[in-house]
Amino acid sequence: MSDQGMLRIAKEVKQLQKSSDLYELMNTLPWSFEIKALAIDFRDDDIRNVRALIMGPPETSYQFGFFEFSIKFGKGYPTKPPAIQALTTNKGRCRFNPNIYASGRVCLSILGTWHGNRSEQWSSAQGLESVLISIQSLMSNNPYENEPGFENANTSSDKENQKNYVEKIQHESLRLAVIEPLESSFAISAQKPVGTLCNEWLGDDDDDEWEEEEENYDPFLDLRKRRFLWYFDLYMNTIEFEEAKTSRTRNFQRMPFESAGNTMDGHFNYPELKRRLTCLREAILAETHRWPALGLDAQKEELGIAANLQRQYEQIVEDLKRQKIFHINLCLVDGNPFLWECTYFGQPMSHLDGGVFKFKIYLSPRFPDEQPRVFMEKPVFHIRVSKEGVMCYFPQRTEEMRHHIEAIVGALEEESPPYDPRTTVNPAATKLFWGSPEDRKIYNRNLRKAIEATLE
Repeated sequence: MSDQGMLRIAKEVKQLQKSSDLYELMNTLPWSFEIKALAIDFRDDDIRNVRALIMGPPETSYQFGFFEFSIKFGKGYPTKPPAIQALTTNKGRCRFNPNIYASGRVCLSILGTWHGNRSEQWSSAQGLESVLISIQSLMSNNPYENEPGFENANTSSDKENQKNYVEKIQHESLRLAVIEPLESSFAISAQKPVGTLCNEWLGDDDDDEWEEEEENYDPFLDLRKRRFLWYFDLYMNTIEFEEAKTSRTRNFQRMPFESAGNTMDGHFNYPELKRRLTCLREAILAETHRWPALGLDAQKEELGIAANLQRQYEQIVEDLKRQKIFHINLCLVDGNPFLWECTYFGQPMSHLDGGVFKFKIYLSPRFPDEQPRVFMEKPVFHIRVSKEGVMCYFPQRTEEMRHHIEAIVGALEEESPPYDPRTTVNPAATKLFWGSPEDRKIYNRNLRKAIEATLE
C-alpha cells in the first residue's frame, strides 16, 4: 500500500476515534432516528486491519445489539473499497439480514459486492465511516425490504413474511449480539442456573479469571458491559412483551430468500433469554463491586493507577472549593480512590430544586480502559437513570474524572435534551418525557415525588 493510502486510513481512523463512546458520532436533528453508533479498534502494528462495532439502531429489531465486523484495507485503497466481513454470525450459522450472510459476506453496492446504480458504487471520496453507516442502514425496522424485488411484494404472504422476519431477528439480536458475547467473557455456560453461574464465576479471591480475561481481550468488552447495564430494562421490556405473545416452542419461519447454509434457523425461547439476561446483570454487578477491593490491592502494590486516581480526586475537590461550588460534594468511601461518593444538591428554581442526590462511582484498576460505573443510592424517575439506579452519561474526555463528574451532573440537570434513544435508559420515564403535554406533566410529577423521597 502507498504512503498516501496509509495516511488516508490513519486520518479516517483518528477521526472516528475522536468521538466519545458512540455518542458524538451523531449527525442528526432532534426526533430523527438516523443516528450513527459506531466504534472501532485496531492493532498498533497494523492499521490496515480494523475491527468495528455497529450498535443496532433504536426502534428496530436490531435495537441495541452489538454487531462486529472485520475491515481489511487492501493495497488499492482508497481507489478500491475495503473488504468487510461480518463476525456476529453464530460461527457462520446465522444470516442477520438479506444483505448480511451467515458466511459473513456483506452485500452492498458501495463495497462492490452487489450490483447497483453507478451513483451507489464506490468512489475514493467515500471512506470507513460511510461504509459503516451504509451497513447500519441495512438494520432497518423492516429488513425484509433489503431483498431484491421487495417493491413488488404486496401479497398477504409477503406481509406475513415481513412480520415473521422482524420477530426472529429481534430474538436472535438479543441472543447472539447481546447475551452470548458477554456470557463468553465471563465463561458462563448457558445451561446452568443463575445462582450457579454467578457464584461459580466469582470463584475465589485470586486473579485467575482476571488473567484469563487479559489473554482473550475483546476491544469492545467494557463498552458492552456498560451499555448492557444501561439498556437492561429496555432488553427486559422487549422480552416480556414478546414472551406474552410468543410460544417458546414456535420455530423460526424460513424466508423465501434463505437457502441451505445461509439462514436464520431456530426457535423462540424468551423465558430462557430473560434468565440469561438476569444472570449477566448479576455477574456484571458482582464484577463492579469487586473493583474497590482490587483497587486497594493495586494501592498496596503502589501501582500508578491508585496514585493517579487519588491525585485526580484531590484536584477536583480543591477546584470545587476554589470555584465556590457548594452543591457538589465528593468523598472517597473509606479513603478508597476506587470508590467515590458524590452528593449533588438540586439548585433552587430548577427542576431538581431541593433534591439531595447521592451516587457511588466505581472505578476499575484498569481505568480508563474500563470506564466508571455509576449507581444512584436512591433511583430517581429520570430519563438518564435506569429503574435500578444505573446512571447514563457521556464525558467529553474519558481519562479525566473531572469530566465524568461534570457529565453526570450535566445529565441530571439537563431539562430539554434532544431526543436520542441511546441516552435514555428508563423506558417509563422516556415514554412520558417525549409523549403528550399531559404525559410531560406526569413525568414532572413523578420526578418531583422522587426528589422528595431523596430527603427521607
